[in-house]
Amino acid sequence: MRLSGVTIPDNKKLEIALTYLYGIGPTLSSKILRSTKVTNKLAKDLTKDEIGKIQSFIEKNFKIEGSLRQDLKQNIQRLKDIQCYRGIRHMKRLPVRGQRTKTNSRTIRGNVRKTAGSGKRKVELK
Repeated sequence: MRLSGVTIPDNKKLEIALTYLYGIGPTLSSKILRSTKVTNKLAKDLTKDEIGKIQSFIEKNFKIEGSLRQDLKQNIQRLKDIQCYRGIRHMKRLPVRGQRTKTNSRTIRGNVRKTAGSGKRKVELK
């Protein structure tokens, strides 16, 4: 089954399967099912009518996938253009939300430090 260009796994419950869409988490997924009055069954057991209901409800009420990604990218680009503090942090690829940088920012900076070995040299076989 495909929703908004994303393949939804057939063997999962619908509440979990909807979270495969970018922008829909567990809470939003259950809200969608309540609003469309679709029971939480396996995704492969859905009828075409139920798929259409879910698809139209999502398109009317939420931004997902490409449009959401585009909006986030535009928001970050706006911050960079006006050169505010958060925009500068994005440009330098540093943590944006006040985290410390002396330690624990390796994921955003890339793993800069390499782990040291034990200091012992391996004995060569003769």
